[in-house]
Amino acid sequence: MEVKINKNLSQRALEDYEFVKQAVAGDQKAYAELMERYRTSIYHMMLKMVNNREDADDLTLEAFGKAFNKLSTYAPKYAFSTWLFKIATNNCIDYIRKKRLHLLSIDEPVENDGTQSFSNNLKASTLDPEERFIKQQRVKLMRRVMSKLSHKYRLMIELRYFEELTYDEIAMELDIPLGTVKAQLFRAKEILYSLLQTPDAQAHIDMYRKPKKKKKKKKK
Repeated sequence: MEVKINKNLSQRALEDYEFVKQAVAGDQKAYAELMERYRTSIYHMMLKMVNNREDADDLTLEAFGKAFNKLSTYAPKYAFSTWLFKIATNNCIDYIRKKRLHLLSIDEPVENDGTQSFSNNLKASTLDPEERFIKQQRVKLMRRVMSKLSHKYRLMIELRYFEELTYDEIAMELDIPLGTVKAQLFRAKEILYSLLQTPDAQAHIDMYRKPKKKKKKKKK
């Protein structure tokens, strides 16, 4: 079946299409060339959207992973770069939405930049008895949910959010590639988020949610 090519495509877009065909045929160098051409621009776009370098790096790799997984579906009706940027943008929007739904958290979101870790959300310092009890129940809930994860995903969460290791430190600790660490941790967080949405987990979250402070009425 002959593929119709948009006559308005630029020379670069036509070159991209040749690399796409080579990649689909199994040429690994073609994949590398496509990534080399657009990795920097995709990264900067992700950075503008999430304003976090580590997240932007993760999202860049995810975008290429998703694009390459369905590369055979690309049709040269429009430029490959347009197709790739759309995938990257949609993936980033999904990530932002999940983050707004308080991924891996009960009251506050977990930030991946290290300034606010999941463990910080659970630690109790100078808390009153009620707050300390609530924190303890959060830990118990998260431990119970984490027990449903496979060993590798549970280990990732332990190292990242309880022992507060960086991605590089986890890679060194487990002797695995950095990309594998990021992929497994991302998947682990997705699974945990799904588990926290179950009726049982939500019931415990509501039961031990920190009471909101009542606003003082202004005196007239």
